[in-house]
Amino acid sequence: MLIHEYLQLNAERFPDKVALKFGDGQLTYRDIDTQANRLAHALISAGLKRADRVSIFLDNSPEAVIALYAVLKAGGVFSTLSATLKSKKLEYILDNSDASFLISHRQKGDIVAAAAAGCRTLKKVIMCGAAPDRPDHASGRGDAVAWDAFIADRPGTPPAENNCIDIDLANIVYTSGSTGNPKGVMMTHLNMASAASSIIQYLENRASDVILDVLPLSFDYGLYQVIMAFMFGGTIILEKSFAYPYVVIDKLIKEKVTGFPIVPTILAILLQLKNLDKYNFQHLRYISNTGAALPVHHIKQLRELFPRVKIYSMYGLTECKRVSYLPPEEIDNRPASVGKGMPNEEVYIVNESGEKVGPGVVGELVVRGSNVMRGYWKSPADTDRVLKDGPYPGEKVLYTGDLFRMDEEGYLYFVARKDDLIKTRGERVSPKEVENVLHEIEGVAEAAVIGVPDEILGNAVKAFIVSANEKRLQEKDIIRFCQDNLEAFMVPKYVVFVDSFAKTSSGKIDKKLLK
Repeated sequence: MLIHEYLQLNAERFPDKVALKFGDGQLTYRDIDTQANRLAHALISAGLKRADRVSIFLDNSPEAVIALYAVLKAGGVFSTLSATLKSKKLEYILDNSDASFLISHRQKGDIVAAAAAGCRTLKKVIMCGAAPDRPDHASGRGDAVAWDAFIADRPGTPPAENNCIDIDLANIVYTSGSTGNPKGVMMTHLNMASAASSIIQYLENRASDVILDVLPLSFDYGLYQVIMAFMFGGTIILEKSFAYPYVVIDKLIKEKVTGFPIVPTILAILLQLKNLDKYNFQHLRYISNTGAALPVHHIKQLRELFPRVKIYSMYGLTECKRVSYLPPEEIDNRPASVGKGMPNEEVYIVNESGEKVGPGVVGELVVRGSNVMRGYWKSPADTDRVLKDGPYPGEKVLYTGDLFRMDEEGYLYFVARKDDLIKTRGERVSPKEVENVLHEIEGVAEAAVIGVPDEILGNAVKAFIVSANEKRLQEKDIIRFCQDNLEAFMVPKYVVFVDSFAKTSSGKIDKKLLK
């Protein structure tokens, strides 16, 4: 099945079931399917052709969800873009993707006007929240149209068959690139459906699940919460962010949420909240994490806060969506592990010569499966660097660029990004290993470790610390704890205290800025 066909199927199975809640509003499966059909008809009438790209530049909102399904119904390829983009990066993505349509909101009018003015491929700009008679006022373009006017009088029935098949592109995810410009990760309907089906299988999702999504739809982890829920017929509670933690906590309880996907930065905030143990999370069935591995100490604290909740520690990357998960019953036995490869996927570790290595040996993780991306948009050199010949003729496998080791039972342990590994005193230091120790220090809310040039050591270990509000740590406290718990060459030479970390749109600490 194609991604949008799951929505259509559940609109037939559960037409009156609430599919999406947002603020005080809600939409049923029939509502979303009907509105997506109307927008799809409008896009086709405005000139959208099969495989045309459409950029969706919106905050988490019902319109963003409706838009992505409408694009697929019309035979197009969608990109959900970070709502925090500035005009220069938006302009690059529009030009790079040869976008035919841009869907945004009048509140982003100045950014859209600056970015879209010279985009030669844009057929139309569609603005949510704009007055029907003044859409150009919000975008600066004469070909702009207000959302409501654009879909007015369009039929709510599905558009004619677009002839797409499951190996056609469905989504281009723009992620940070090594050159400074974002790279477009190409995902087909098959890639997305395969990844989502495997995740649904191990999370044991069911139609009764209610998922609270505070992650941006521009981040594949946030996006797939919607994709997956609309595959298994669940309900999504969509929030713009985790900016107001207690509001989110109240919603977890009020909406009887069963699934709560988080990233490490969200957990760091949760662990600083007061009286969290006083709340009754009786309906919460699971918490999942990906984006970056959770510090072991934070996992232990999470288990104490939610003793009856299944904790899924996972690892993935945009190029294949998800790689592995740790079965919840193993979280206490091996908290540092991110588990084994998920269903319908094969993973293994290779050395620098591309040869498979055995247990305990550190090497690069390789992923084989139908969830692996088609490649990077308009970037064959980058594609060839990570998609290499697999063990069988004619297939490609993904070289992740991440260093792992595997234990005797096949469980994976993240070591470092190849580019992040610190070589000091002739030894190799995993930033993750040092960060795990730093998180054990009482009063450390967040920690990040990088390597910096050093004339004597080659590279020196430098630690950045965000202290918990009530704690006043000093550099000597950090160094002493590390000396007691780490080998000498791993102890940070420098410790810097900061008020907060800059984060990427996916919630990861932006180490490029630290460097």
